[in-house]
Amino acid sequence: MTARTGLLPFWKNYDRKLYLKAAILADELGYDSFWIPEAWGYEIFSLLTEIAIHTKQIKIGTAIVNCFSRSPGLLAMNAATVDEISEGRLMLGIGTSGKRVIEGFHAREFNKPLTQLRDVIRVTKTLLSGKRLTESGAKLHDYRPFELAMKPLRADVPIYVAALKQKSITSIGELADGWIPTFWPYEKLGRGRAWIAEGAAKSGRDPSEIVTAPFTTVIPIGDAGVKEARQIISFYIGGMGDYYKELLSGFGYADECKRVDELYRDKTTRSQAADAVSDEMIEALTIAGDPQHCIKELERRRGFGIDLPILNLPSNLPWEMIELFIRTMAPSA
Repeated sequence: MTARTGLLPFWKNYDRKLYLKAAILADELGYDSFWIPEAWGYEIFSLLTEIAIHTKQIKIGTAIVNCFSRSPGLLAMNAATVDEISEGRLMLGIGTSGKRVIEGFHAREFNKPLTQLRDVIRVTKTLLSGKRLTESGAKLHDYRPFELAMKPLRADVPIYVAALKQKSITSIGELADGWIPTFWPYEKLGRGRAWIAEGAAKSGRDPSEIVTAPFTTVIPIGDAGVKEARQIISFYIGGMGDYYKELLSGFGYADECKRVDELYRDKTTRSQAADAVSDEMIEALTIAGDPQHCIKELERRRGFGIDLPILNLPSNLPWEMIELFIRTMAPSA
């Protein structure tokens, strides 16, 4: 059986027509899935609909859609509609996002994010299965006995959750179908899988059926790839709030994170931040080097519990470079 591999473009400077071509090519080359991000640019379900009608086999996923800006009921409607249009190919990736985006852009209160996430999963699964909202077990709202006024194509649209903290990851084992970690050292995935197993035990589920699908940075351009990897890691540590700094500090990289963060926050030293990223961090968080090394290393890392690596597509590059990346890392390559 061919190993599963997904693709994900970056949300910033998203080129709709270019990434549609990428999805069509990925479909032809046997990729498992093509995932679309959503931040404050293009609307995600419209993009997925466009991709769905131009592809045949490849699964299409949200990676991720936040659980606040749309009501739980609307998210279920979105999922049911796109799953029908795609003839059963939707994968619903969700997460909480953060206070700045939810309150500052979407004008929604960022309250009880984990409970909101759990409610979205419960409501979506309830409505897709043809049941009434009052049967969902949701905690934050008293729902009336609505049901979808259409018959969903599938009751079991897979729900994946992007999560970094223990309680959220444990909830995946209890309620969801997949885990999407970001910048999680591949040798440490067992820690998250153990939390998933704890949650699965609460619901009498088999944790081996819950998919681990990490966002995976692969840079198959030789020595230049290592340099690019340093830039990417320094940006996530210094430029993306405290999420990744806290995560990586907990995995033993506290000194490196502190130094990178200090350099990145000061604009006069920001250009030096990448040089403070250690070789150990590069190896743990990215795959960089010549193409053959990247292909072999991705295959090796599957042995650490990676079921579905979602490869980050290169950004701000011409189509020829995007096409080369997709062909190089194709499952059949």
